Amino acid sequence: MTESKLKNIIEVCNKATPSPWTSYIEGRDFTSGSSFIMTGEKENRDYDIEFISIKPEDQDFIAMARNVIPLLIDEIIKLKGDQ
Repeated sequence: MTESKLKNIIEVCNKATPSPWTSYIEGRDFTSGSSFIMTGEKENRDYDIEFISIKPEDQDFIAMARNVIPLLIDEIIKLKGDQ
């Protein structure tokens, strides 16, 4: 992956609402309401992302991706620098 593509990924991540993002699935994580992704931390919470229709696995993936993609890009850059 080129440096330009890596920089583009980081730019997209940096424009998104800051992590952490936490996926909450109705029936798995709580018993009433609708499933959502909470942005921010409980004491410094931003907005909730709600979906009209989404599989729980896809919602979990979206939240996880926001949290780990910057870390993965940092690791790729670090490993490429060692070559």
